[in-house]
Amino acid sequence: MTPNTHCDFVLPAEWAPQSGVQLTWPHAATDWKPYLEEITQMFLQMAREIAKRELLLVVTPNKAATKAQLAKALDSESIARVIIQEIDTNDTWARDHAPFTLVSTHKAKGFFVKNHLLDFKFNGWGEKFEWQKDNAINLQLYYNGVFHAAMENHTDFVLEGGAIESDGRGTIMTTSSCMLAPHRNQPLDKGKIEERLRNQFHAQRVVWIDHGQLMGDDTDGHIDTIVRMAPNNTLLYVGCDDNDDPHYDDFAALEQQLKGLKTLDGRPYRLLRLPMPDAIYDDGDRLPATYANFLIINGAVLVPTYQQEKKDRQALATIQQAFPDRELVAIDARTAIRQHGSLHCLTMQYPEGVIVPLADDEETHEGNAPFFT
Repeated sequence: MTPNTHCDFVLPAEWAPQSGVQLTWPHAATDWKPYLEEITQMFLQMAREIAKRELLLVVTPNKAATKAQLAKALDSESIARVIIQEIDTNDTWARDHAPFTLVSTHKAKGFFVKNHLLDFKFNGWGEKFEWQKDNAINLQLYYNGVFHAAMENHTDFVLEGGAIESDGRGTIMTTSSCMLAPHRNQPLDKGKIEERLRNQFHAQRVVWIDHGQLMGDDTDGHIDTIVRMAPNNTLLYVGCDDNDDPHYDDFAALEQQLKGLKTLDGRPYRLLRLPMPDAIYDDGDRLPATYANFLIINGAVLVPTYQQEKKDRQALATIQQAFPDRELVAIDARTAIRQHGSLHCLTMQYPEGVIVPLADDEETHEGNAPFFT
């Protein structure tokens, strides 16, 4: 069963109004264990900034402990915007296991749910890591009544949230390195995968990016680490200026490809170039540090920084050009990249009207979930 074909649905741009953001909380049974305190402090900083402005949905296997951490870190007004759901998890990468949301462009009439959540299969970025618990989170949240939306089952197709970008106007952007990587959707070829993306997201086109994979990236090259869509036909992208950096040739090719792209109406994109952070290593392995992995929330942008004063400042100024009306908040992401991701990877935003606030004494909205397709 598919959404009402008499109504148009879109995957909204991330700068559209939001109801809230999901964080899937770190714990000692994850790979964060050696630096659990450091990553928890970073999560609490993100939680403070999100809950100032919108609802915060927290998924955790230990509700009591997480609630106590949040109660100490957030003021009373912010803590009232937090919804905590106790669900067992493998890891914390909400961007890739959380559902996508399609929003109707028409006003609801009669028995009609305006928002549709698309639940795809998450398989640990091509079965590299344990994933079964994280793949089950969405249905548990749905049946707990957290979402005011219909849930669509698309778990015959592997798709991670970091793998695509949307401008909310019919263009989906992705990378060939990720979407065609092993253990995702074989034997589907590029044409069949593109057809699936266009149909699932009601998109007019899919733009494939063929360059720009970061060293140390476990995702096979998610788009949200190298190129991000922004308002007014703007693309923020990572550039590399160091001829001796192994990334140099690949990111030069990325830049040339972006310069040749056109919008749906045939205009060139406005390109804003982000610096590449100086190399950061952990046990001899280069980590995928990137300024492109920022999170857009209501009224603000949370930007990963790396204690590199000149480049941090340059990245913040460039992102401010794309979002002149939003506050920029720098978040030190050096701990996050030790597990090969950053702010955007750790979060998932939900459009306006999707997350349903819970009363103080409620664990779930029993019997309040809309229909499942």
